[in-house]
Amino acid sequence: MGHHHNHGHHHATGNIKVAFFLNLAFTIIEIIGGFLTNSLAIMSDAVHDLGDSLSLGLSWYFQNLSNKKATKNFSYGYGRFSLLGAIINSIVLIIGSIFIISEAIPRIISPEVSDAKGMMWLAILGIIVNGAAVLKLKKGSSINEKVVSLHLLEDVLGWVAVFIASIIMQFWDVPVLDPILSLLIAGYVLFNVFKNIKESFQIILQGTPAKISANEIKKFVTDLDEVTAIHDCHVWTMDGEFHIATIHLIIKDEDFNWQKSKEIKVKVKKLLYDQFQLEHITLELESISEDCAYINCN
Repeated sequence: MGHHHNHGHHHATGNIKVAFFLNLAFTIIEIIGGFLTNSLAIMSDAVHDLGDSLSLGLSWYFQNLSNKKATKNFSYGYGRFSLLGAIINSIVLIIGSIFIISEAIPRIISPEVSDAKGMMWLAILGIIVNGAAVLKLKKGSSINEKVVSLHLLEDVLGWVAVFIASIIMQFWDVPVLDPILSLLIAGYVLFNVFKNIKESFQIILQGTPAKISANEIKKFVTDLDEVTAIHDCHVWTMDGEFHIATIHLIIKDEDFNWQKSKEIKVKVKKLLYDQFQLEHITLELESISEDCAYINCN
């Protein structure tokens, strides 16, 4: 059951590695291009991309760390370390977006003229490079990949804005377009960042996974012929992909023997994995006449 999960983590690590090198290489090109075009907008974006590169490097490190197997200190493995990378990335994105907003507002009040043609060619290159990185991460399922993809999507949208503004500025004297578009993009990115942060904290606080209902699991299990009732059901997730459950099953007295109990456990675990993608399941079996051994059974 865990093989698919590990494969997903290794795939995520490779995706983030490619995105990191693409972003870092383009940041260097962008700094040089900003000097050549004398464009403060591009230089500001270069600073922002440098921050992206640093956070991508952190994501790569934490995602790679999350592939390590369980140890005596981390008995569930290092899966949650990828969440740490996602949270740091989200913070960097917030800071970057605030930086964009702080740069854009003065430019709306006092627009600045830049080399529109040079901006256009850099924008085309930016769309291609960052677009390639977004496509690489598009099929990623981890929260870390989603946050990193958001970084790069922000860059793509930013360069589309620069491209449109540079085309228009070559024909009309409206330099104010660039900061207006930058504000819209920053707002869009902040909205999505807060959604990702909320999901990350939901996982850290051991909330029920977003696409799984504890009530549906309870109904599904109690509908099984071998199960009379359940009085304890907890579901949480390690990293948004690897889901864990502990359930107390109450079975008939006549089924309460070693062989029958083993068969019930195997059946329920397989059904829960197939139906709800629960990968680590702990089942406690009790007979109808038995009292729950735990204080907080519910």
